[in-house]
Amino acid sequence: MKKDYPFLKAFRLGTVLTIMLASLVVSCKDGDSLWDSIIPETDEEPTSTQIEGYVFYPAVQGATDANIAQLRVPAGFKINKFADGVGKPRILVADANGHIYASDREAGIVMLLTDANNDGVSDGVKTVATIKQAHGLSLHKGKMYIVAVREVYVADVNGDGTLGVPKILIDDLPDGGQHPNRTIAFGPDNKMYISVGSTCNSCPEPNPENATMLRAEEDGSNRKIFAKGLRNTIGYAWHPETNALWGMDHGIDWLGDDEQKEEVNQIAQGADYGWPYIYGEGKYNPGDRPKGDTTYKQYLQKTTLPALTYQAHSAPMAMAFYSGAMFPDEYKNDAFVAMRGSWNRSEPVGYKIVRMHFENGKPVRFDDFVTGFIVNNNKAHFGRLVGVTVHKDGALLFSDDTNGVIYRVSYQ
Repeated sequence: MKKDYPFLKAFRLGTVLTIMLASLVVSCKDGDSLWDSIIPETDEEPTSTQIEGYVFYPAVQGATDANIAQLRVPAGFKINKFADGVGKPRILVADANGHIYASDREAGIVMLLTDANNDGVSDGVKTVATIKQAHGLSLHKGKMYIVAVREVYVADVNGDGTLGVPKILIDDLPDGGQHPNRTIAFGPDNKMYISVGSTCNSCPEPNPENATMLRAEEDGSNRKIFAKGLRNTIGYAWHPETNALWGMDHGIDWLGDDEQKEEVNQIAQGADYGWPYIYGEGKYNPGDRPKGDTTYKQYLQKTTLPALTYQAHSAPMAMAFYSGAMFPDEYKNDAFVAMRGSWNRSEPVGYKIVRMHFENGKPVRFDDFVTGFIVNNNKAHFGRLVGVTVHKDGALLFSDDTNGVIYRVSYQ
């Protein structure tokens, strides 16, 4: 994700794809642009289309009491600051003892937060690991796993929540490029899963491990590509009942205000989710044609399409299934997703926490859960959201790395 700036700018792009940079791509297979798009199956005919793109960064405001007072949550819920002034918190994880861990990629640290008196506010913050570009966190069998850009570390978790000296397990993950924010989790099979984003907006990757989900043993050995064609799946988790792995993938930029939609994928071993050649509901990406004699149609036939989509450019980040006891029963086994918010769109979208409803183990729709971070008539924001976790007491915690706040949502 690009850095936020407290100014606004917008520009328009319109051209023919045959003379565009490969990273500025559009797929409009059903011909809804200002002129008819032509995306033939082979390069024996010309490819042409038109795009209209924008850059719009809402101005940045502080997480003031007045701003927080206008945040909206469903009836019966309340929201408060769990922690404030904690740098730039990214990924959050919680353990059964009530310890909360947060990574700060820019500072290169992992922080420990606790709430000993159970008043819904952190008692303090302590740095428990220092690792350059530390980002993804996962607790597994009494150990903390930390992933940076190219490295995976493991550290023992002490009784007081502090960490032992981190030991390196992997040191040769692919270079970061445009998407260096690795995330890590352990599945019901006790295997290590690592999401590795693409190095670019849209391009064939020279390293086959980019734009994938990797799987390895607990010690980092036997690393394999589990699934591919995933541009940047930062948030993923296993459904508590079915054990199916679900993730939200970031759509391609520069396709216009409403393309490419964010994807909800059931991530299965050996599956190809299409990036960079096929996107969304089976649309062709004319900027990156399949290689060799493979046609778009042939590549589409082996592509796994999303189970559900969400508004383009919302930028889904962390994802957590709700398994706590505080919220009403109807929330059980639904997922919460942090939508970081757009920059590549004329009007801002995202900047919220959403609830993904599951029925019979499948995602069926999204509802807003926490909104109101966009203020000043859509011209400013006071939070870009990243991490999501469920606290021991059942409250939902999420992080904003713009103003250094971790929020807590509870139910009365």
